[in-house]
Amino acid sequence: MGTLDGRKMLVVEDEMIVMMNLEFVLEDLGCSAIYPAASVVQALALLDQESFDIAILDVNLGEENSYPIADILIARGIPFAFSTGYSNHGTRTDLDSQLVLRKPYLSSDVARVVDQLLKH
Repeated sequence: MGTLDGRKMLVVEDEMIVMMNLEFVLEDLGCSAIYPAASVVQALALLDQESFDIAILDVNLGEENSYPIADILIARGIPFAFSTGYSNHGTRTDLDSQLVLRKPYLSSDVARVVDQLLKH
């Protein structure tokens, strides 16, 4: 698997326990630069301040979704995966080719998706 050492990763997740679990898994994979956001506003602020190598986006963020973040990542050429417990990521058919990390997931699922993102 590709290394996460020295890479910056944006993680958008509104459930604190899921976020903490994902951060632990990513740290175990060698990622030390994890930038968490719980909302679209927080993620957009991070995107204004930092550049990222890869990202994982929870699709549903309370009353909003992560599509505005996805649009910026696509425009900047930053590989990302959606994270969702649903059978698909939602209503944007133009995003059907995006990787999806299905909840609940195992550490090995995260490792597989991160590896695919790094090869992008």
